[in-house]
Amino acid sequence: MTDVTEAAGATAGKAAGGRAAQLQHTGLRHGWTTGACATAATTAAYTALLTGEFPDPVTITLPKGQTPAFAIAAERLISGDAGPSAMAGIVKDAGDDPDVTHGALIRATVRILPPGSGVVFRAGPGVGTVTRPGLPLDVGEPAINPVPRQLMRDHVAEVAARHGGSGDVEIEVSVDHGAEIARSTWNPRLGILGGISILGTTGIVVPYSCSAWIDSIRRGVDVARAAGRRHVAGCTGSTSEKVAVAVHGLPEDALLDMGDFAGAVLKYLRRHPVDRLTVAGGFAKLSKLAAGHLDLHSGRSQVDKGFLAELARRGGSGEELAAAVASANTGLEALRLCEAAGVPLGDLVAATARDEALAVLRGAPVAVDVICIDRAGAIVGRAGPVGPRGS
Repeated sequence: MTDVTEAAGATAGKAAGGRAAQLQHTGLRHGWTTGACATAATTAAYTALLTGEFPDPVTITLPKGQTPAFAIAAERLISGDAGPSAMAGIVKDAGDDPDVTHGALIRATVRILPPGSGVVFRAGPGVGTVTRPGLPLDVGEPAINPVPRQLMRDHVAEVAARHGGSGDVEIEVSVDHGAEIARSTWNPRLGILGGISILGTTGIVVPYSCSAWIDSIRRGVDVARAAGRRHVAGCTGSTSEKVAVAVHGLPEDALLDMGDFAGAVLKYLRRHPVDRLTVAGGFAKLSKLAAGHLDLHSGRSQVDKGFLAELARRGGSGEELAAAVASANTGLEALRLCEAAGVPLGDLVAATARDEALAVLRGAPVAVDVICIDRAGAIVGRAGPVGPRGS
């Protein structure tokens, strides 16, 4: 057994791709998600388990192909009655984002399982457990979201192929002081208890700065107009961006990384119009736009389940279903309840969000359509296109 070694280390890596082009205009430094850090820790630990050596730095491949390298801040090879295991830890660097998990030590402990077991995830100290329905994970599961899980599976398979392992492992993810950090997140309200969630769809933390990000949106519109684009898409994240491209076949310079700033996109297009705008985003975020919020950040607007219940009534729900929607744990749970009852809540949210967008555009010559998706990228609601009000 080797002792734990704790050492501060900066992560290295470089973002590239469509969304990164807009990020460059902000002048802010990006960081890494908890999911990327957990994947790096898992990769290092499993490599050490098979070879006896921890790769330092450890390099991973993110969903869009970036290959950041992470310094190992903690490592241990363990031999015990339950068989050998290895632990590696990565210090999360959130870049210039005001993230409560910045500086947290994210550990992955990997143990070999019998052949055919696959990859099993466990919540260690500081990682939450799901206790309520309505999230993308079943009740009782560790709060390690689907994309980070797949990223870890992919890297386990790569390490196994390289070093002769079976790929059958248990991965226990833990976060030092995670239970304390979680008090500053939405996890307790969502029924995720015991710690933080392991999150991320791209592996990259996009820095949050109102003025810088709004400026980057304006630059994006200017570039699209200069290129002669008549149709642009404002997307809340990378998953909705992929859906917008799949649905409309838009080129990269027609994609606006709207993030939470729906109002910034709409107000700038009001003065600098294009023929058509597609707004694409997660159902919960776009329900906020439908309710009249132009800033979709969770710290400044919340999903209004009472509003969703009213939309459900408009869609033909009875009072029992409307009451269930109003008391749902999350927007996603409300959506699933309505889907099961045949009430098109996704389409109603999309149509209402489109109407709100048209109201902000104030008659500017921009037709609007809206695409709502779930966390897996499936389309759960669509509306449009509809032209300017009064046209």
